[in-house]
Amino acid sequence: MKTATSLINKPQLEKKGAVAPLQTINPPVFRGSTVLFDNFADLTLANAGEYAGITYGTDRLPTQRLFEEAIRELEGGALSRAFPSGISAIINTFLAFTGSSDHILLCDNAYGPTARFCQEVLKKYQVEITIIPSAAGGEIEPFIRDNTRLIFLESPGSNTFEIQDIPAITALAKARGIITVLDNTWATPLYLNPFALGVDVSIQSVTKYLSGHSDLLMGTVTVNEKYAETFEQFYRIMEIYTPEEDCYTALRGLRTLPLRLKQHEQSALEIAHWLESVDIVDQVLHPALPSHPEHQLWQRDFSGSSGLFALTFKENYPQDKLGKFVDSLQLFGIGYSWGGFKSLITAGTYSRSQESRYAGKTLVRLNIGLEEVTDLKADLKSGFTQLN
Repeated sequence: MKTATSLINKPQLEKKGAVAPLQTINPPVFRGSTVLFDNFADLTLANAGEYAGITYGTDRLPTQRLFEEAIRELEGGALSRAFPSGISAIINTFLAFTGSSDHILLCDNAYGPTARFCQEVLKKYQVEITIIPSAAGGEIEPFIRDNTRLIFLESPGSNTFEIQDIPAITALAKARGIITVLDNTWATPLYLNPFALGVDVSIQSVTKYLSGHSDLLMGTVTVNEKYAETFEQFYRIMEIYTPEEDCYTALRGLRTLPLRLKQHEQSALEIAHWLESVDIVDQVLHPALPSHPEHQLWQRDFSGSSGLFALTFKENYPQDKLGKFVDSLQLFGIGYSWGGFKSLITAGTYSRSQESRYAGKTLVRLNIGLEEVTDLKADLKSGFTQLN
């Protein structure tokens, strides 16, 4: 056998018996576009769409399938699929379940890119969008039309933290055959079970807590039995896939999720309670605090809370003074996203289509990481002196 031929083919020719089977704690990472069939019979089955194995690199390589099964089991759904980002998971959910002349209800506190996709892209394809209140419940019935196909919820919203009455909304939806979708990234499946509340589709931004290290972009969609086949067919037709390396990293992050989330919860609650006693603070927007307007809904539906919340000040500070406060912090990085081990801060105002309890107010959003609480408190306390 000539050298060039040997270099190309020898790994396949010697793969059987060349290396003893190896078992590691985490799965191996596969990289490849072409997947080799064992024989012509398998190729024939693949051509007919009847092959049970993996046919190509876009056909969800093994590590992705292991990760998706772990998510499906965690969520308690019928089918889970991974996407290259959280917004990709959201966008493809809309594409899978809606079409021209359909009508969508979208909660007013939804993630900004979610709202922009609906308003700037879906509308171009004659999908109608109606915004419902951020703290909506059964009173949204008048918003429902004969062509309402889907209701999209985010509870709590990740900037203003309103909570929807999920069971009241899903009861209305089921009676009319409307699909309900929940962005459940804040609570994760550990602290909220969407399917137990009647939700049809649960979305996670794996970028946040499930990964936990701010080094990954990924999203997942998990659906119930009723819509599993529809979503599976859509995913296959679109040839969506998520890189094996990212699935490996996300699967590794899942191993420590319960421990990390518990620490995020405890630290954030301690800091949130402390902030309520700070003179210059007006409101602390944390669903687990009794002062939160939808605290009773949180108590009823959630089994825990995460590390993301916000606050407002009694005084509407000018931008330069607010900037001095934010820039003075040593332990809070200034940056988007959340759910990672490092504490983060952002500040801004949020416009709403419906009436908002925070209209015109600057919201300071805190992602409480895994640092020591005493150090984070001291950092914030020092920063507050810049506002005097």
